[in-house]
Amino acid sequence: MPTTHDTAAHGSRNGVSATGFSPDGISADGVPASILLELVDEDGNTIGTAEKLAAHQPPGQLHRAFSVFLFDESGRLLLQRRALGKYHSPGVWSNTCCGHPYPGEAPFAAAARRTYEELGVSPSLLAEAGTVRYNHPDPASGLVEQEYNHLFVGMVQAELRPDPEEVEETAFVTAEELAERHAVAPFSAWFMTVLDAARPAVKELTGPAGGW
Repeated sequence: MPTTHDTAAHGSRNGVSATGFSPDGISADGVPASILLELVDEDGNTIGTAEKLAAHQPPGQLHRAFSVFLFDESGRLLLQRRALGKYHSPGVWSNTCCGHPYPGEAPFAAAARRTYEELGVSPSLLAEAGTVRYNHPDPASGLVEQEYNHLFVGMVQAELRPDPEEVEETAFVTAEELAERHAVAPFSAWFMTVLDAARPAVKELTGPAGGW
C-alpha cells in the first residue's frame, strides 16, 4: 500500500530542527537529546517511557523499535551504512532503515517517516512483516539494543536522497552479494536477527527468483 510521510511534526529532514536537535535525537553540539522511547513488556504492550540514551545503557530497557527492508524491482535489498557521526553503531552497514517510534506513534507511520528523513524516499507497498524481540550489546559503544522490533518490507522506486548526517553510503545487494559483504564488512549487531525474522515476508515480496 502507498505510504505518506510527515516530517513537519518532528522537525526538518536535514540538519537540526527548530528545537536544536536532529531527527536522530542529537543536538547541534553532538550530545544525545532527551528523546523519549516507548517502553514495552514482553508482549509489546506499552508500560512507560524512557529517555533514548538511558534506554540503551546496560543492561538496556525493552523498548519499541522498527526495522525496514526495501527492495528495488530486481529484488535487491537496499542497505545503508550508518553515518560516522552517529553516537550508536557508527559506520556499520545495516538494513534500509531502523529507529524508534515516538511515544504513541504507530510503528508503520514511524517507519515511513524515518525512511523519508534518512533516505529522502517514501516506500511503496510497505507492509508489516511481524515482530522480533532481541537483546544485542554493541561492542563498539557499550550500549545495548534490547528491543521489541516491528518489521516492515516494501519497495523503493524513487531516486535516493540520503541525509549525510544519518547515512554514510547506500548499496543495493542481491542475497549472494549480501552474504559476501557480511563476511568482510562490519554490520549492526541486530542486522541478521531482524533480517532472518523478516525473511518469510521478504520471500513473499520478492518471489523465488530473488534468492532470499
